[in-house]
Amino acid sequence: MHATAALVFGVLALLLAGPVPALLSRARWPYRAPRAALVLWQAIALAAVLSAFGSGLAIASQLLVPGPDGRPTTSPTAEIDALGLPLWILYMVVLTLTLVVGAKLIFAVIQVGVRTRRRRSRHRMLVDLLDRCPEPSMIARVPDLRVLDVTEPIAYCLPGLRQRVVLSQGTFATLDDAEITAILSHERAHLRARHDLVLEAFTAVNAAFPKVVRSKSALGSVQLLIEMLADDSAVRAAGPTALARALVACSASHAPQGAMAAGGPDTLLRVQRLASSEARMPVALAAYAASLAILVVPTIAVAVPWLTELSRLFQAA
Repeated sequence: MHATAALVFGVLALLLAGPVPALLSRARWPYRAPRAALVLWQAIALAAVLSAFGSGLAIASQLLVPGPDGRPTTSPTAEIDALGLPLWILYMVVLTLTLVVGAKLIFAVIQVGVRTRRRRSRHRMLVDLLDRCPEPSMIARVPDLRVLDVTEPIAYCLPGLRQRVVLSQGTFATLDDAEITAILSHERAHLRARHDLVLEAFTAVNAAFPKVVRSKSALGSVQLLIEMLADDSAVRAAGPTALARALVACSASHAPQGAMAAGGPDTLLRVQRLASSEARMPVALAAYAASLAILVVPTIAVAVPWLTELSRLFQAA
């Protein structure tokens, strides 16, 4: 790994953290294939992290050049003499930024996980205590459902080991059985697929990169795609008409932090999508192919040189 590799990895990390997500968030084709688009988003995020680490590893290899036996042959002071002070400082800045991104990523993963689960635990306890209508209809006879004494239509879920689907009395008063089936299928799709873990991962990656290079719209785009995936599951259970009516009725409902609501600001876009019959297979295949290319190239470029260096170190030992 050398200076050119460090530059390539650095530029790739910057592109995958900022401009590429910004462009993808403005595209409309992901709505036709949300599952494939979500895989593409995950590949971009992971490739951005790998590229950042690849840049740091390449810089580290320049600061301490390994000899034939795999051991460093120079000291930092000797590298200053060989590279020159300005270039050495640049290398140190890039390496430091890489270490900061890695440290922030680890910290963000832990922080997001702990805070989210703490909020969910408190809210789960509250909805268990406030459950006032355990059997408003035959559909409601399930152990994870909680019904709040609220007149407005509300629908959201609390993921985790002790999952909850929370509806309001207003939901049962407003929706018919088919629409309630649709909204329950939507929320249980979130729980079954553990969409909350995907959101946590993107939240952590978003927090790891500096604000000046990361895309502000990536997390919102992923949230919308996750809602569309849950919509697709609900359509298979109750049909598009029942789901559309349920989404419109619950469009004003909001979920507490850590939960996932059926409604939201993108309800109109999601309802319009339910009426669309555009072909999805070609778009999905193209997205999967792009995901594979984006993920495999940086992975191989980072892993192969790194494994080679490790092999040389073990052989020297």
